[in-house]
Amino acid sequence: MEKDTFYITTPIYYPSDKLHIGHTYCTVATDTLARYHRLKGEDVMFLTGTDEHGQKIEQKADEAGVTPQEFVDRIVDGPRGVRDLWKLMNISNDRFIRTTDDYHVKAIQRIFKRMYDKGDIYKGTYKGKYCTPCESFWTESQLKDGCCPDCGRPVVDAEEEAYFFRLSKYADRIRDLLENTDFLQPRSRVNEMVKNFIDPGLEDLCVSRTSFSWGIPVDFDPKHVVYVWVDALSNYITALGYENDRYNDYKKYWPGINIVGKEIVRFHSIIWPAMLMSLGEPLPKHVFGHGWLLLDGGKMSKSKGNVVDPYLLAEQFGVDALRFFLMRTFPFGSDGNFSNELLIQTINTDLANDLGNLLSRTTAMVNKYFGGSLPAGCGATEDEKQLAAMVRMGSSVELAANGDTVDPVLYDAQLVAQAAGLKKAYAHEMDTFAPHNALSETFKLIQRANKYIDENAPWALAKDMEANGARLAHVLYNLLEATRICGILLTPFMPESMEKLFAQIGVGAEARTWESADLWGELPETAAVVKGENLFPRLDLDKALAELEAAEAAAKKAEQPDVEVEPQLTETVDFDTFCKSDFRVVKVKACEAVKKSDKLLRFTLDDGTGTDRQILSGVHKFYEPEELVGKTLAAIVNLPPRKMMGLESCGMLLSAVRTEKGEEKLNLIMLDDQIPAGSKLC
Repeated sequence: MEKDTFYITTPIYYPSDKLHIGHTYCTVATDTLARYHRLKGEDVMFLTGTDEHGQKIEQKADEAGVTPQEFVDRIVDGPRGVRDLWKLMNISNDRFIRTTDDYHVKAIQRIFKRMYDKGDIYKGTYKGKYCTPCESFWTESQLKDGCCPDCGRPVVDAEEEAYFFRLSKYADRIRDLLENTDFLQPRSRVNEMVKNFIDPGLEDLCVSRTSFSWGIPVDFDPKHVVYVWVDALSNYITALGYENDRYNDYKKYWPGINIVGKEIVRFHSIIWPAMLMSLGEPLPKHVFGHGWLLLDGGKMSKSKGNVVDPYLLAEQFGVDALRFFLMRTFPFGSDGNFSNELLIQTINTDLANDLGNLLSRTTAMVNKYFGGSLPAGCGATEDEKQLAAMVRMGSSVELAANGDTVDPVLYDAQLVAQAAGLKKAYAHEMDTFAPHNALSETFKLIQRANKYIDENAPWALAKDMEANGARLAHVLYNLLEATRICGILLTPFMPESMEKLFAQIGVGAEARTWESADLWGELPETAAVVKGENLFPRLDLDKALAELEAAEAAAKKAEQPDVEVEPQLTETVDFDTFCKSDFRVVKVKACEAVKKSDKLLRFTLDDGTGTDRQILSGVHKFYEPEELVGKTLAAIVNLPPRKMMGLESCGMLLSAVRTEKGEEKLNLIMLDDQIPAGSKLC
């Protein structure tokens, strides 16, 4: 019998720097869903990868003194790079695509040409606003307080020849897709897309650039490179062999499900389906836009420098504990506030106290009272199997106590009924992209099993083994069986830890299957039970935080480049002479390269006087002009004017200079944006 297929993807990540916990969150969630569908016996294809072209990569490579290809190779394949991170986090992707892969490059050129031949791509001139860090074009109406609506940084005016995709042609079909289908999940994202992008009117999309060269050339017009979104979005089908001969399973797996962060939902729910409409190809089954992990109330960002290193967390607390925390703590469609304290609290509460306690108490009692193997005949009763079957079939079962005295068999029935109904509830949550709820359902059974221990008091039964031995053995069997079922359903979340759990309670391969997850009595009665290692030791909060802080400090120190600092001057300056220098806060209103100069940038500055100040600074090797607009800098403003390249410079910007590996590096002194222009530095 042919298996059902299931195709799921992460976004392909932009390797301008090392990935952080937010990227890990998305990839672990996608991996968990892929593992769940494999557990159900489906033929799964799970794709992740990297989006490696664009102006930002070209600039970063130039700053690092390497080629763009060398730059992305370091981040993707280098030590502690993208592939290493996914290997560490036990990510089970079947394929990994890089947009610099030869087969992808050729496929993109063919896709671009197909859309061009159809008349959906045409040549024109782009004139508007551009955000370099996000590599996004915006209309004036889309800006937020004059800045990029995604990252909040200043945009620059851009004008260049470009090819455009007739996105406006597909506006009605996109609206219908969003409003009248379940294509975009969660549903709360739909109104945002319609209100912010469809209702104002979809404008045709710039899909090529001429102002940089690091991209896939338009083969019939080589001065153009394919702009990032056509290149990046198409990876989901080129990785299956679309318009290339590397693979041949496009028809087998497509359409699939795209899991993305909410900041790129616009591209995936509007541009991506419009491109597929143009190509005449099936649309994704779903696009799911998950929320952000917030740090101190703000989005984590490589450019902001407020990121959390998943390597350190995994090494400090364990891979499975980190995977579990990410899936358990944050509702998948909403934002969540990340903190190390919350991570430790989750490990202690759920893994150490609940799951770890259930496993260790049960295996310890089996070993203490029965030498590691329960006696034959202690397993599931026929009544329990029949009850489990009724729950599995959807029958309503009343299991309340009648009177003050509770028959222990009632406790058995309550545990069995809850265990038998768990798989259905779990599957519903996983199928609707709510892994956090699936874990919540699973932990209800874990908590019920811990309560079952207290209800039956095995230690009291053990005082008279002759009279109570059979009852004690049955209680412990039921605990092992509940643990087995939870272990199956926790496998997509914590695969390595559940292997260890199964080994401790003696579960063979035949009792670890999806089919057995709602059957009662699948564990052999005399299975070998061992009191193994404590899978989730309880953490001391203060000690764990101190160790993590030390590890972070050591990691930062290891990443520090070999820097030489100029020696301090021995000649002294008297205080009165120093006070004659007028240091002021200035804000960059405009910045542009000086013609015929490789080094100079021309700054137009607000110095608080009401009159613009012009300063020329030789920092072009270290900064592009557009990334400095809006910045708050420091300058000395009472130097005599100086002519440079025929232009007058009235002052000097302050910067820090260092030497790395024999090469001089420079950083402009940047100040808090809340400081008013003209404020005196002293």
